Amino acid sequence: MAEGTIKVAAIGDIHVGESSSHPYRELFQEIADRADVLALAGDLTNHGKPREAEVLAEDLRAIGIPVVAVLGNHDHECGHVEELQRILEQAGVRFLDGNPVEIRGVGFAGVKGFGGGFENRMLDSFGEPAIKQFVHEALNEAMRLESALRQLETERTLVVLHYAPIAETVRGEPPEIYPFLGSSRLAETIDRFHVRAVVHGHAHHGSYAGKTLRGTPVYNVAQTIEKESGRPYALIEL
Repeated sequence: MAEGTIKVAAIGDIHVGESSSHPYRELFQEIADRADVLALAGDLTNHGKPREAEVLAEDLRAIGIPVVAVLGNHDHECGHVEELQRILEQAGVRFLDGNPVEIRGVGFAGVKGFGGGFENRMLDSFGEPAIKQFVHEALNEAMRLESALRQLETERTLVVLHYAPIAETVRGEPPEIYPFLGSSRLAETIDRFHVRAVVHGHAHHGSYAGKTLRGTPVYNVAQTIEKESGRPYALIEL
């Protein structure tokens, strides 16, 4: 391994339930033995309930390596986002959410992201107010990601998302739901910076790897996706 290189384990869509009993303790211990940082790519809980976050926090407290995360759509379901974050922050999780962090010379930037479709089929801000509001949410997430990336001065940067920035890594899902799985507006932002890699979740039946138009590697790390590591998480060397 090159001097200064770190290994990041990335996983999304772990969907911890409130009645689970240490669902990821063994996996997190394995990750701590193989990686220097854990990145959680959203949908940490089933329904965004505080008790679900408490169950996850119990498994994270002893991991012993830095943990960065973004939330997913499931984590917003019950409207307790601030409480979820507080519980998990007390267990050592650092939420990116537009606020970048630097760990061992590597910058981590991330947002949840949003839908809207890909490439020349992206939804335009035209017509009814509801459509404009939908597009505005996608644009706002892309702008928050851009702000985070501008704050980093690291030579190596990993972007953590929940929604996909490219269509390539959602292939395998029904085409009818592509617009709800991500947005190229995220990729357009990423391609304005020197990003080493991107991880996301959300597309449980998508594909593992793809690239932005500029060639930045993108990995779908939803735990259901088959990965090169042979494990539910991806291992990315930076």
